Amino acid sequence: MKRKKKSELGVLLDYAGSYKCLTFLGLTLSAVSMLLSMAPYICIWLAARDLIAVAPEWTRAQSVTRYGWMAFAFAVGGIVLYFGGLMCTHLAAFRTAENIRKQGVAHVMKAPLGFFDSNASGLIRSRLDAAAADTETLLAHNLADIVGTVVLFLSMLVLMFVFDWRMGAACLLAAVISVIAMFSMMGGKNAGLMAEYQAAQDRMTKAGTEYVRGIPVVKIFQQTVYSFRAFQQAIEDYSTKAEHYQSDVCRVPQAINLTFTEGAFVFLVPAALFLAPEALDSGNFSAFVANFAFYAVFSAIISTALAKIMFAASGMMLAATALGRINQVMEAPVQEVPANPQTPRDNRVEFQDVTFTYEGGERPALSHVSFTAEPGQTVALVGPSGGGKTTAASLIPRFWDPTSGVVRVGGVDVTWIHPHVLMDQVAFVFQNNRLFKASILENVRAARPEATREQVMEALMAAQCKDILEKLPEGLDTQIGTEGTYLSGGEQQRIALARAILKDAPIVVLDEATASCIYTQKGNKKIRKPQAANQTALIFDRRAAARLLSINSI
Repeated sequence: MKRKKKSELGVLLDYAGSYKCLTFLGLTLSAVSMLLSMAPYICIWLAARDLIAVAPEWTRAQSVTRYGWMAFAFAVGGIVLYFGGLMCTHLAAFRTAENIRKQGVAHVMKAPLGFFDSNASGLIRSRLDAAAADTETLLAHNLADIVGTVVLFLSMLVLMFVFDWRMGAACLLAAVISVIAMFSMMGGKNAGLMAEYQAAQDRMTKAGTEYVRGIPVVKIFQQTVYSFRAFQQAIEDYSTKAEHYQSDVCRVPQAINLTFTEGAFVFLVPAALFLAPEALDSGNFSAFVANFAFYAVFSAIISTALAKIMFAASGMMLAATALGRINQVMEAPVQEVPANPQTPRDNRVEFQDVTFTYEGGERPALSHVSFTAEPGQTVALVGPSGGGKTTAASLIPRFWDPTSGVVRVGGVDVTWIHPHVLMDQVAFVFQNNRLFKASILENVRAARPEATREQVMEALMAAQCKDILEKLPEGLDTQIGTEGTYLSGGEQQRIALARAILKDAPIVVLDEATASCIYTQKGNKKIRKPQAANQTALIFDRRAAARLLSINSI
């Protein structure tokens, strides 16, 4: 039997977990509050009926005061229930947004590290934050308004036809025209415009992040934003989508919507003039006047109801948009953890007929590469830029899985080693080093949290970081990044090297120029032997080593 697919709203509510009941309670209170908000209009009709019946002796209408207090009580009760409902939906919305962020981050943490090379961290964060914010807005406000709007509209339809269906139909005519105009902006061929608009916004965010990162290059070569064609094109596409929707799609329907939303009374007056002679002839003129007074007042809330309908429709679009953002994060590939993981037997690194092609690539970055690095060896893989050295280095800690062939560590296919065990086996330093916005001590200690301050200092000295520490205001405790100290690219490399030294892993993977630092000792000696007798070192660079291998997939 085919399972029924959940709606966008149903999927979003699943993120609420145990707080889903609070959402339903808030929606119920909102619905009841809307029913109570209709009661004062009935009280107005009752008061008008009694006043007209005793005119001009108004003092005889003693029930008017009672109707006034009843209307006041219903209005206050509706407000109290509405705010109570909002408190429930807000609490549930906050927890739902929190769960979306937690589950999104938890899922991304399972993705292979290579995923973050092709997906900007700023884009991932913006998607998660925007999805959480959209969901929070939807569940805290829009969903309660949607339910309340449905109840309000149904109760309005009932009241419109209870007292005089002909006057009710006149008021409803304006509402129908307004609703048709409103939904013409969102339905049909315009339904996909919001998705296109959102996609354009995401492209602009991603391109903007890349542009900000490239600002140093822009300043050095005195370029402008127009030199970044992707960013310029993303801005222009976003602007075009927004202008098209506002000017070409929304202008006429919005004008019609506003005109008839505020003009319901215009339809009521001709209807009343048409019905007045009949009411005079039948002797029910007082009831006719009371009905007209009711619909004259009641028509004023039609604009409010229609505005709520518009927000309700946009709220459902918001649900689809939020879920789309979440899915973009949740569809990130997950690194499979073997059911029966194996433990590496030694520190041997072996590539057996390895071929790898990046997703969307037309030609392989590595093609049938085979080599073995024995325990205790220092092996340098040399080759031209773009030859596949960094790709090969990334396959050892399993940033990616090879398209074909096998990468083994300790005689075991890396896909059969638990990711945590594999990470413990390998210390790596790549071209793009990332440091935390924390102290030097915390950055280096990230490799081995239990390390003492003295061990961290030894690692820094081995990485030739003495000159860095001497010029920093607080030495080892100096904060890096925002509200702290910024390090040059070379200094960041040396801190990353100190981190790798402190980890003291059985296998060391060094990419490009960083290899000239970790093996530096006193004087000008550039390369030293592995720290332990059985430690395996792979240097992806044009440096001397115990053994040289050429790699070139160009």
